[in-house]
Amino acid sequence: MPSMLDAVVVGAGPNGLTAAAELARRGHSVAVFEAKDTIGGGARTEELTLPGFRHDPCSAAHPLGISSPAFNAMPLGRYGLEWRHAPLPMAHPFDDGTAAVLSRSVAETASSFGPRDAGAYRRLVTPFLAHTDTLFRDFMSLPLSSLPRDPVGLARFGLAGLPPSTWLMNRRFHDDRAKALFAGLVAHVIAPLGGFATSAVGLVFALAAHAHGWPVARGGSQSISDALAAYLKDLGGAVHTDYEVKRLDDLPPARAYVFDTSPTALARIAGLGSAYANYRYGASVFKVDYALDGPVPWTAEAPRRAGTVQVGPGSRDIAAALHAAARTDLAPENPFLITVQPTLADPSRAPEGKHVFWAYGHVPNGWTGDLTEAIERQVERFAPGFRDLVLARATAGPPELAARNANYVGGDIACGAASGLQLLLRPKLSASPYTTSHPAVFLCSSATPPGPGVHGMSGHNAAKAVWRRLRQQR
Repeated sequence: MPSMLDAVVVGAGPNGLTAAAELARRGHSVAVFEAKDTIGGGARTEELTLPGFRHDPCSAAHPLGISSPAFNAMPLGRYGLEWRHAPLPMAHPFDDGTAAVLSRSVAETASSFGPRDAGAYRRLVTPFLAHTDTLFRDFMSLPLSSLPRDPVGLARFGLAGLPPSTWLMNRRFHDDRAKALFAGLVAHVIAPLGGFATSAVGLVFALAAHAHGWPVARGGSQSISDALAAYLKDLGGAVHTDYEVKRLDDLPPARAYVFDTSPTALARIAGLGSAYANYRYGASVFKVDYALDGPVPWTAEAPRRAGTVQVGPGSRDIAAALHAAARTDLAPENPFLITVQPTLADPSRAPEGKHVFWAYGHVPNGWTGDLTEAIERQVERFAPGFRDLVLARATAGPPELAARNANYVGGDIACGAASGLQLLLRPKLSASPYTTSHPAVFLCSSATPPGPGVHGMSGHNAAKAVWRRLRQQR
């Protein structure tokens, strides 16, 4: 290790590793320091239940990962990253035994909503389909350090995405099939449906499905982190695990310090005082990972083919569950669930004929109860006989999630409330959200734009800010 590094990165999650790789690619000396004994952050894979069953403790489906300009700019396939797709990206079952779907095909998706809303959905997404990659690059690079590649397309997307999702759903759709599926998409960031710019959340997830799908990483989400680390090492970077950082003096001398941490942790370690005192953390989730003796026996046909299944069922149910998690101290009796079936796309995750499956429901930040019974009751509602297939389960509420990943303050898997202005202006109103009051300290976690998800773009964008600062010093 040189006596003075160009950059030190704290935290070996996808954003920290992406920031490090981007800086190393530009010729800078970089070292990453991770408190856990393994890398990965929100992209890990472990045997949580039984031997041979490989579970993703955090994120599993990656519509933003496969769409990420940062990941796509790196040769991660050369280092073992392989995206695997289920036949359908997502399905949303209803009590009548049918389901709406989010398919790679706009026509198939629209037809699942019924004749009254099929045309409305096509009109909503079609204007963006031909330029999705450019739109994602511009949108995920906000606030822009240069002119957008497609300013007209970005402006059109902004007009469609800035209103609350409740306004969009009520204005565009007649029936609850379309409303429920779209509401479920917004719920992936645990944002109240009536919040500012929540329409953009639903649109991004829908467009990602049509453009690239909602895949899993072969072998588990750990493959994403491992590929990033291997690429970084080939570029000359170093990764150190089991290295807890409590203050800046714990780190080797460097021209820049880049934190893939919560704003709270950054302020504590770097001595920034109350710099992020107004930053808000949001609701949490209660997650259950299952080892199953067979596939989930969904009543509807479409969920049997879908990598992700939203279990609601209706838009009002989803809104109530999100409201309860965000505004009360009580978990909902009938939680809205996001579930993932990785073995439909990647059978290597479990012994032959067996499956892994996970489900989570929204709960208040820091909640200490047990949602297992409510989750399984909801799954059984749409997949009778599910409990008979359970070989083992591993549960994690907010305290356990926070223990797994220090960025999940109070169990908030988004590293900060994705609601109100904080959905877009995070961690605070600033033309450069990655810089801090300390000229050598930067933030690159999902507390910065474009926010939560395994996509590396927060790290990618932060690396640009670091690179500009380092260039000014020369």
